[in-house]
Amino acid sequence: NFILARGQQVKVVSQLYRRAAEEGYVIPAMKGEASDEQYEGATVIEPHKGYYDIPIATLDFASLYPSIMMAHNLCYTTLLDPSQISQFELNPDSYTRTPSGDYFVKPNVRRGILPLILEDLIAARKRAKSDLKKETDPAKRAVLDGRQLALKISANSVYGFTGATVGKLPCIQISQSVTSFGRQMIEQTQKLVEERYCKANGYTYDAKVIYGDTDSVMIRFGPTELTEVMNLGMDAAQYVTGTFIKPISLEFEKCYYPYLLISKKRYAGLYWTSPQKYDKMDSKGIETVRRDNCRLVQTVIDTCLRKILIERDVEGAKDYAKQVISDLLQNKVDLSQLVITKALSKTGEEYAGKQAHVELAERMKKRDAGSAPSLGDRVAYVIVKSGKGAAAYEKSEDPIYVLEHNLPIDTKYYLENQLSKPLLRIFEPILKNP
Repeated sequence: NFILARGQQVKVVSQLYRRAAEEGYVIPAMKGEASDEQYEGATVIEPHKGYYDIPIATLDFASLYPSIMMAHNLCYTTLLDPSQISQFELNPDSYTRTPSGDYFVKPNVRRGILPLILEDLIAARKRAKSDLKKETDPAKRAVLDGRQLALKISANSVYGFTGATVGKLPCIQISQSVTSFGRQMIEQTQKLVEERYCKANGYTYDAKVIYGDTDSVMIRFGPTELTEVMNLGMDAAQYVTGTFIKPISLEFEKCYYPYLLISKKRYAGLYWTSPQKYDKMDSKGIETVRRDNCRLVQTVIDTCLRKILIERDVEGAKDYAKQVISDLLQNKVDLSQLVITKALSKTGEEYAGKQAHVELAERMKKRDAGSAPSLGDRVAYVIVKSGKGAAAYEKSEDPIYVLEHNLPIDTKYYLENQLSKPLLRIFEPILKNP
């Protein structure tokens, strides 16, 4: 039941208890009290926004946080109080000072329990992945794929477990050391890549890291040839990995070509793992994936991205967007494209402000209590025209009621509140005056 119904904390705790029993440790029973202790999270290299019509190599750290914990032996059992260093006259070779100013003994003095648990999880994931490669039966493949993903989540949860201030065994020194090493490594990767792959060293271009996130960096090496950029990516991954302690490893995984970098955590591009054909169109943080927009937004953004990235036709994307706006304002868009859905998760009194879907549910209850949505349902609604200055929550209406009573749609609301922002975001890096 634990494994099926409970969260990640219980799984980490169970593994800790099992391992501690084997190694002869006693785990303190802590009271889970909320603390205000804050620590700095992962680093993000400022994005150089724009539309890149050349291959952008992406290097990813393999299991970044688990590998940091294993490489630097970060654990409850290896954490040192600064006073202990002088008290036990420890020589500098036997401990590590992390970038966040915490101290941990090295594995030659004592192996930490958390790194041992992580080694087991990662070894088990490697086995599942190699079995997955050999397996041909689709049902068994699905099971093995599920297994390797579950093991990945379990390994990544160990870091989160140490940083959960309301948790079974929080230890901010471990979690802040992990993120501080992570920040240092992303910055080091940027420095090494830009210093090595430059004209001064005989390369045709100066490489530039155009964006970096928690565990990956995007590099513009300069060449327009996909194969050449992929080779540079592999070479850079190997070169940078050589400067880190094992098992930290930077891997070349993919190229984006072309690549549209909108802002932090928001980008789109064609995803290539081999130079023959692209694998898919990949987008992060863009409205094609959000559920609280009407379908029109998803369709328009998705089509614009396809035209820009796959067909390389910016003009076509622009004309298409203009056509949709024109159709919308002339009431030519099908009503099904304008339906917004939101979950009715609590009653009207529990929300701070008035919500469109909640108000509509109340009105529908008055009309016909039997067919009205109840708590837990998703409420579908469209925004209709109403008197001047009416708020959005007063203009929400049931789509079927709208069709039956032939009510006019508030097209301006859809243009200004649903379409304009996502469209501007996409066209901003491409057009002078979006």
